[in-house]
This record gives sequence, structure tokens and C-alpha cells, in this order.
Amino acid sequence: MGSSILIENGAVLTVDDAGTLHKPGYVYIEDDKIAAVGAGAAPETLQAAAGERIDATHMAVMPGMVNAHTHLFQTFLRGLADDKPLLEWLAAAIWPVAQALTEEEAYIAAKLGLIENIRSGATAVIDHQYIHTEPGNDDGVCRAAEETGVRFLLARGWTDMGYHPAFMETPDQIMAEMARLHATWHGRANDRIRIEFAPLIPWGCSDETMRRTYAQGKAWGVGSMIHIAETRKEVEMNLELRGLRHVEWLAALGTLGPDVQLVHSVWLDDHELDLLEEHGGVVVHCPVANMYLASGMARVPEMRRRGITVALATDGPGSNNNQDMLEVLKTTALSGKVSTLDAMALLPEDVIWMAGRGGSHAFGQPQRIGSLEVGKKADVVLVDLDTPFAMPVHRVASALVYNVNSGNVDTVIVDGKVLMRSKEVLVVDEKAVLAEARAACARLFARAGIAG
Repeated sequence: MGSSILIENGAVLTVDDAGTLHKPGYVYIEDDKIAAVGAGAAPETLQAAAGERIDATHMAVMPGMVNAHTHLFQTFLRGLADDKPLLEWLAAAIWPVAQALTEEEAYIAAKLGLIENIRSGATAVIDHQYIHTEPGNDDGVCRAAEETGVRFLLARGWTDMGYHPAFMETPDQIMAEMARLHATWHGRANDRIRIEFAPLIPWGCSDETMRRTYAQGKAWGVGSMIHIAETRKEVEMNLELRGLRHVEWLAALGTLGPDVQLVHSVWLDDHELDLLEEHGGVVVHCPVANMYLASGMARVPEMRRRGITVALATDGPGSNNNQDMLEVLKTTALSGKVSTLDAMALLPEDVIWMAGRGGSHAFGQPQRIGSLEVGKKADVVLVDLDTPFAMPVHRVASALVYNVNSGNVDTVIVDGKVLMRSKEVLVVDEKAVLAEARAACARLFARAGIAG
């Protein structure tokens, strides 16, 4: 017999094409899908049939957000190299510790980071995982996703030239390991776990391997993720190496399309925006990390006006230094306004759309997640608005973007399963994970010779 959940009495932001808000409204879940959404009280038949009823009075009921780009291993690196630009930050914080990372430590770090995502209202996570110092690191991360119940896309990072030697692989190694991971993990856990290619950065990826991995991804029906134009220096590096800016290079290779996620995209010129309009591609905007590293700010309002799909992300907790998606909502709205000097540049509804619908495109499943509509996956988040920080709530979308934070996330449901209820994580022993993470990080830092 299947399970059913009725969420009632809440303000339901459907994030459908019409931007429908039911205040109050209800959402009815059967097994892993949304079976009904509507205004007012649920029909008596649904009330009688519900195996579980959740009272969402004074709460916003919204689609689970997609954290469209993070690096989960970096949960162990928060605050380690504050106040440095990107390339110095890599050398000071990332490379020394990552070279020593084991599969078990990758698993623990990922489990910690996924709990953090659950607590911030992210039901789907894309992890750009490029630390393969042990063969099983990727498996450890996927195991954490399977156990915590989140919807998860492992974007397996690779680099085959010009990067730190400890992290480079040959093209054949990249293809073989991706084939193993695809066979092992892709579609696992009721299709919650998926795998895609993730070339790391243009200056670390050869043209030939870019084409080869993109073609294989197409054959498997999966996309690819790459850091693009994060800093002005990196664009200059590609101009020196290839005579092309980043998006021009992707287009010239034939590796630009709707199935490609372009993370950051801060330093794009007009021609590159034209290419994105022409070929497609999902820009993944990471405003907090872009500010933290002083990289600059992407032209998100203009991208949206041009019809370019934009998703939102925290980036890794090594350059944020958390994974609070509600904080990303506010930062996105404010940075869009201040960078254009236009108070109307990004509205709360725009930002919530990017976190849900935009993220669904980044995840490669726009027909399955990102909104509360009949037939879509039951990925639902309840946010408590009964707080001095938000009351009285005149506009629900405004309260979500400008008033609350991760501490207000009350209930998280993925695939119809309750992962967190009344602000208590149910899928793992959270306190035990915190203790496990402290001990594992201490061992890792001691082995790497880093003072924590």
C-alpha cells in the first residue's frame, strides 16, 4: 500500500507558469508524486484518504529548491582561507587538504553538507566533485546522498591539463571512471541519484577531451557542468591560450547547448550572451561566492531579459562559507538591484523561480521538479513564517526572499518521504554526524599538515 501526505492550511507558492499562489491552500502527495494542489481546504475525500496530515498554518509551502552547484568536500574547509581571490584561495585552501582526502572523509563531508542543504530547503543538489585522490571518493559522496534522501546529481569533475598534478587524469581514465560510476549509480534510489560529466575549468581541459566527454554525455542523455568566466584573469588566460573567450570556446567546440550548466558566468561580454541566446545553456549564479572571492557579479537581470535560463547555487562551503539557499535568494535579489542601480531589476518571484524552475533545468529534469504541480515529484519545503523576523506577512514571496533564513525551514519532503519535520532531521542522527565530521576533519588536517 502506498503512502499519502496532505499538507494543509499553508500559503502554497506553486511556481507554475502563472505564478499561482493559494493562500491558504493544500498539497496532496501520493507515493513520490504530487497528486493534487488547490486553494482553500482540501476535498473531504483527500482528507479521509491521507495517511499523514501536516498543518502548515503560518507557513509557506514551496517547491524544494535546487542548489545547482556546490562542492560538498569543502564542508571541511570553511574559513580556512578567507579574504583571498580565487587562484590564491585554491592554492591556500583547496589543494593542500584535497590531496589527502579519503573515500571515508569524502563520505562524511558530503553527509554533513547534505544535512546543511536539507536544513536550508534544498531538496536537489548538484555536486561538482573533482577530488579523486582515492578511487572511491565519488562513491562515498553518492553513498551520502543515498542515505540522506536528497535528489542528487554527481557532476564528476575532471581536468587533463594545466592544473595541479594531483588532480589531473588522462582522457582514458576520465572515460573509464565515468562509465563505472554511470553503471553503478545513475538511476539509483528511485532515480534520485544521477551522474554527469563536469569539466573543471577551461584552462584545465583539453579541446579533444571536452568533445569526447560531451559526446558520451549526449549518448547517455545527461548534461555537463563547467566553471565559466568566474574571474577576469581566467578569461584572459583563455584568450592567451586559444584566442577565444570562454563561451566562444564552448560554441566553437560544439559543446554549448541547453544541457550545459555554465557556473558563475561573471565575465561574459555581449557576444557571449548572444551565443547563449542562440545555443542555449543554463547559467548557474553563485552570488555569495562571487562576492566572497571578489570575482564580480554576473549580468543576471540582462540574461533573464534575453530569455537565458538562470539557476541559483551556494557554491562550495569553502567560498561562501555555508550552503544556505534562502540566503542566496536574498543576495541574488539585492546584488541584481545594486549592480544595475535598478530597484525593480529582480523581484522576489523572479528569484524563487530561479531557485526552483531554473534549478530544474540545471538538474536536467524540468518536467519532474521545480514547481508544485500535479504529476511532478513530491519535493516540497515548508518554511515557518510565524517569526518576529517576518510577521506580519503581507507578501509571501517577499517574506521568503527578504525576511527568513535556513533556521525557519520547518519540513522537507523529497520523493514523498519526510526528511525533516518540525526542524528535526529524521534521516540521520545529526548530532552523531557533527561529531563524526569533527573527528574526521581533525584526522585529515593532521595528515595534510594543515593547522585548522
